[in-house]
Amino acid sequence: MSSDGAANGDDTVTVTTGEAPTDAAADDEEEGLGRVGWVLVAAVVVAVLVVPGMVYLWPAGGAVFGATYRSAMLVLPMIPAVILGLIAVWSMRDRR
Repeated sequence: MSSDGAANGDDTVTVTTGEAPTDAAADDEEEGLGRVGWVLVAAVVVAVLVVPGMVYLWPAGGAVFGATYRSAMLVLPMIPAVILGLIAVWSMRDRR
């Protein structure tokens, strides 16, 4: 027996807190929308507000371009459709 009263053996103490270890990178990614999320928000705003506003104002501005209201109704909704499709492909390519 040793003079300090400790038994001969391993004197290490392990304390568990019940919490899983966290990764700082995982915490940063979970907070907020991130770059992809904000690009998607911008595309939805364009699709919901900007393009319908352009269709509404087309009779005033369409005469300058020589286009009709019917062509505005056919062409302008394709803008958000193409944008949202490209963003969907880009956002899924960016995932790891």
